[in-house]
Amino acid sequence: MIERVDTLITGWYVVTMNEHRDIIRNGAVAIRGNTIVAVGKAGDLEARYEATETVGGDRFVVTPGLVNTHIHITGEPLTRGYVPDDTPFEENVFVWLCPLYSVYTAQEERLSAQLASVEMLKTGTTSFLEAGTIRFIDEVLDGLDEVGIRGRIGRWVWDLPPEPDVYKQDTDEAIANLHDTIERCDGAAGGRLGAWSMVVGHTTCSDPLWRGGAGCGRPLRRRTQLPHEPGRPRPERLRRRVRPAPDGPSRPTGCAGGRYGDGTLRPRR
Repeated sequence: MIERVDTLITGWYVVTMNEHRDIIRNGAVAIRGNTIVAVGKAGDLEARYEATETVGGDRFVVTPGLVNTHIHITGEPLTRGYVPDDTPFEENVFVWLCPLYSVYTAQEERLSAQLASVEMLKTGTTSFLEAGTIRFIDEVLDGLDEVGIRGRIGRWVWDLPPEPDVYKQDTDEAIANLHDTIERCDGAAGGRLGAWSMVVGHTTCSDPLWRGGAGCGRPLRRRTQLPHEPGRPRPERLRRRVRPAPDGPSRPTGCAGGRYGDGTLRPRR
C-alpha cells in the first residue's frame, strides 16, 4: 500500500550520519509534516510513497543540517564592513563592537537575528549556538521563532567592564539575569529554541559570576557556555578556572565538575 508524504528529497548521495555512517547513492528522504519517515534508495521510496512534492535531483548531496557552534546573531549581521579588518583584537571588541551593539534597538536586534538565521538556513545550517551577546531576548526569540531555525541563545552578562553603560551589571544582577533568561526561554518554540547560561570572557566576569553562571543551568539540566576571551588572552588564568587540577577535579572558582557534567566548555590547549 502506497503511503502519502509531503515531501520527497532525492540526491545523488544521501549522507545519513546514522550509527553506521551509511552514505546512500541515488538516495532519498521522505518527510511527513515535520517528521522524517524514511531514508533509503530513491527507487524504493518512490515505490512506497506518493509525495505532494519532490525536490532535489542527481546534482545534489543530501545531508543532515549543520550546526554553527559560535555565532553572533545580533550586531554584526546588519553592519558588515563597519569595523576595519586590521584593527587589533581588543580595539575591535571594546572600541568598535561593544559600542555598536549597545545602540541597537529591540527591533534592530530582532531583524539582525532573523537575517543571520535566514543566511544559515540557506547554506545548510539548521541549528546554532549563539555567543551570549543578546540584549533584547524576547524580541530575538520572537524573530527566531518566525524564521523556524533551532538554536540556543544567551543574554549579555558581565560584571567587570564599566562601559557601555547599558550592559553595566553587578554580580548579583548578572546572575539573576542568567536565571531569568534560562527560565523564560526554556522550551520556547516547541523546544526548538532555548537558552544556556553564558558568561562572556574570563577578564570581563568575576570569579563569583563564573561560579554563579556554572550553577544557573543545573536545575533545568541546561548547559553552561564560556565564550571567547574579549580582551588580552590570559591562558593560564583561564586554564586554572576551567581545567581540573593535576591531583583532582578541584579548581579555584569551582565552575565545572570533574566530568564537566554541567556542560561547561573545556578550552583546547
